[in-house]
Amino acid sequence: MAAFLARENLALILSSMGAALFAVLGITWGLWVDSLVILFDGAYSLVSLMLSLLSVYAARLMRKPACDAFPLGRGALEPLVIAVKGLTIALVCVISLLSAIAALFSGGQMVDAGMALIFSGISVMGCALVWVYLHWATGRSQSGLLLAEKKQWLMDMGLSGAVLIGFLAAALLETGAWSHLAKYADPTMMVLISGYFLIVPMKMTAAAVRELLLSAPSEELQSCVSEAMRDVGLHPDCASTIKVGPSLMVEVALPDNWSDDISRLRFRLHRKLASLPVEARIFVHASD
Repeated sequence: MAAFLARENLALILSSMGAALFAVLGITWGLWVDSLVILFDGAYSLVSLMLSLLSVYAARLMRKPACDAFPLGRGALEPLVIAVKGLTIALVCVISLLSAIAALFSGGQMVDAGMALIFSGISVMGCALVWVYLHWATGRSQSGLLLAEKKQWLMDMGLSGAVLIGFLAAALLETGAWSHLAKYADPTMMVLISGYFLIVPMKMTAAAVRELLLSAPSEELQSCVSEAMRDVGLHPDCASTIKVGPSLMVEVALPDNWSDDISRLRFRLHRKLASLPVEARIFVHASD
């Protein structure tokens, strides 16, 4: 567990460093070639940097032991941070979408497609390298914070790939009979990309809010708990399950005829659920 926490912290720090580099590169390059899409890429990286730093801070807080003020720990910070990430990214997408629509109605804008292509190629390769590293860093333990980081970088890689394809098309337009349409390529790409990418952070936010509202966990986790309950001789309906951040809370209501030792039951359930990518916390009490 200690090795994973160290790897998680290192991955979040490296993700922050990568976001800082791409933020500076994207904003500088976007201003240089006067491209809305590249500016959006840089702004997205800047937002990713701030969110990655927030994840680093949250990860450190979550490792603190339970206390009187937080008897169940600070696991709820994980979905809270993910919800903030999703809402912030969605806001960036909305602002970019409105800016692109305004640019279209004002007659578009010309962009140096060659320089934009160079940036897009660098960005795709860089984002892919960071995503691969984060994929390795998550390992077998599915850290919610690292998974959110992976989604951010996957979105950035997809954005850069779409920009690369778009500027290739723009470069072809500039050399053909449709050259007068090339000035609309940049804002049109911005409308399509920001509109599409708005879906991902909204889904991320919705899932995090459901977790904060203590909704039922995934069907896969529920199935594992049900199987464990059957293995210890209890009906699955005796268990109520929620997932909060890195913890899976399982409340077991014992039937009236239960005569086995409660501590032994809790130990057996812990052993059955030890292979899950979340930490199982078992609460056992007699049914009313």
